Amino acid sequence: MNKINLQRVYDVQAPYHANTFLVDRLWPRGISKARLQGVVWLKEVAPDNALRQWFHQNLDWPEFVVRYQAQLNHSTAWQPLLEVLKQQPITLLYGSRDAEQNQAIVLRDFLLSKCTEN
Repeated sequence: MNKINLQRVYDVQAPYHANTFLVDRLWPRGISKARLQGVVWLKEVAPDNALRQWFHQNLDWPEFVVRYQAQLNHSTAWQPLLEVLKQQPITLLYGSRDAEQNQAIVLRDFLLSKCTEN
């Protein structure tokens, strides 16, 4: 299968596709928990607070990618996503305004690389 959809949490509405995950460390501002009913929040898979704050201060995308991938390599929080991805498509929701440089892109690429390793 190995299909990962990325969507900005502010641009989607219920009903959500099966296997939709919010992958931000912080709950998205202005979004009620009821609005995301059925979405699994995996905040542990997001960059830690220190890395998130570092990126907002430095805006160094290539270095952020390296640091976030290192965090993912030292974590197991992404493994449930990989197990689902092996069977069915998944959707990753993120809050960032930037559709080209956000943690969901790094996570997607990381998961896809793990799929090809096995």
